[in-house]
Amino acid sequence: MAVNSAAIRWLGDHLQLLDQRCLPTETLWLDIRDSQQAADAIRNMVVRGAPAIGITAAYGLALEAQSMGNDASWVTLQNAVATLADSRPTAVNLFWALERLQRYAGDLQGKALAQALAEDAEAIHREDLAANQAMGEFGADLLPSGATVYTHCNTGALATGGHGTALGIIRSAWARNQLTGVFAGETRPWLQGSRLTSWELLNDGIPVTLVADSCAGQLMQQGKIQAVIVGADRITANGDTANKIGTYNLAVLAQHHNIPFIVAAPVSTLDPALPNGSHIVIEERDANEVRNVQGKSLAPEHCPVYNPAFDITPAQLITAIVTERGVVHCPDTAKINSHLAQTKES
Repeated sequence: MAVNSAAIRWLGDHLQLLDQRCLPTETLWLDIRDSQQAADAIRNMVVRGAPAIGITAAYGLALEAQSMGNDASWVTLQNAVATLADSRPTAVNLFWALERLQRYAGDLQGKALAQALAEDAEAIHREDLAANQAMGEFGADLLPSGATVYTHCNTGALATGGHGTALGIIRSAWARNQLTGVFAGETRPWLQGSRLTSWELLNDGIPVTLVADSCAGQLMQQGKIQAVIVGADRITANGDTANKIGTYNLAVLAQHHNIPFIVAAPVSTLDPALPNGSHIVIEERDANEVRNVQGKSLAPEHCPVYNPAFDITPAQLITAIVTERGVVHCPDTAKINSHLAQTKES
């Protein structure tokens, strides 16, 4: 059965991804037919956002099994698994999806294995949409009436199976008439806030004002922000959170101005195997992403660049973590463990 969302279309024998590098000026869909193409799309930012990366990796592995026919087995798929796992190291949903597929497939081989992987990839896709909608309702409960919120990067339908994580909370709150508007930081160096978040919100008719990343402190000082809502690519056992570079800055500013700082992510983003954020591998990307924007040079050609894709926000700066199972207020190790235990029981 075909499963479609804003950025991912599963057509049974191939995958289509909306090339998010081209938005908002061009809508271009790319055909993905094997694990290498899926990994390249993840690495090169055709698709981005932790949930969407996990979904894409799941479909990529299913396609690889299809291409192998009767030779497909978990042993023969190991090169594909490694290729997908290596595409972006920080987003835990990627590894979660691959591990889930292995458990689901069991000892199946050949076409039966390919069919099972495709079925579970579709299930991951559908479940993520449902999780986002639940997350949106839980998160909207945390916002006061008439709030104006600040968000960073893109955490909407483009980054997930649909609806969104942090942007899903914003969508749900807007549907309840709770929000006055949204400030979206541009999110250098890939400008996901200006290119993608503003595009999604404008299409939904939600009032959004785009600002330079360096404007956030000024807005908070002026009393124009009632909450900061962001997503996450990995959350460790104690509640430390990896998210798009610049998130830590916002958390520090929010604490100084006594503004709630809310993180939205599915349970699959929680990584209890890592005790705290110091154990998270932070992806460092090409220097030209900072030196250039869409081919236009912004810096001397050989200027040294430090370009981490993510930073770590300590749990002490986080007001609440919202998942599809509920809210973890003032997260710490005990509360994260309790949340995960409740998830397993349900």
